[in-house]
Amino acid sequence: MGWAGIKDRELLRLAEIEFDVFITVDRNLPFQQNLAVLYLAVLVLQAPSNRLADMSGLIPKILAILDTPPKGTATVVSE
Repeated sequence: MGWAGIKDRELLRLAEIEFDVFITVDRNLPFQQNLAVLYLAVLVLQAPSNRLADMSGLIPKILAILDTPPKGTATVVSE
């Protein structure tokens, strides 16, 4: 998308134009940004590490809620 180097606030604004859900591993994002003003759902992934082997266990949970997370909020997805 050519968004490398864009800071969180602007990144979320760009994402809400293009996407319905923003998936991140940044656990601080919901506390640092005002998600309520966005028409975008945020999924915050929590696993032992950001390694694919640790994150892959979250895929079924992500798929199960992908169509239902409320816009303007963060939903934590963990094991």
